[in-house]
Amino acid sequence: MNITIISRYLYFLRKSHHFTQEDLAKKLDISRQAVSKWETGATIPDLEILLKISKLYDMTINDILEPKIAPQRITDFEQISAIHREELKEAFKQFDTKSLAIALMGASPEINNLFERMLPDIDFEMTRNQIGRVRVESVEKMQNQIISMLNLQAIDKGV
Repeated sequence: MNITIISRYLYFLRKSHHFTQEDLAKKLDISRQAVSKWETGATIPDLEILLKISKLYDMTINDILEPKIAPQRITDFEQISAIHREELKEAFKQFDTKSLAIALMGASPEINNLFERMLPDIDFEMTRNQIGRVRVESVEKMQNQIISMLNLQAIDKGV
């Protein structure tokens, strides 16, 4: 569960249903500030509110907490080089150094070089050495989260 992706997804759901934060707050009988906190990633809705949100948007709580973002631009981590650098930088800001390093453990040298050029202040080799070995599933999970963030950014631009 990635809070950043959940917060961006909650924002996307609200916008795609043409609700303002105030509209959604009224429908859920909560404050507008609570909606704002979810969308900035400061908090996530509690279980009772998640149930209300799932009914409002006609989806399951699982769909909200683990969103399946339809591919808008890329489906594979190796396609990341096709994304404009500024958009990549924006997406990378949503992840910590360890998460980015884990994602790179399964990437090609070309993608590793791209990250190193774009984020010269990060010593990925040192970070990988500190992390040590990780399961393939962990690498794939991080890569998929980055892909989801990039696809969410593309959706946001269309909303």
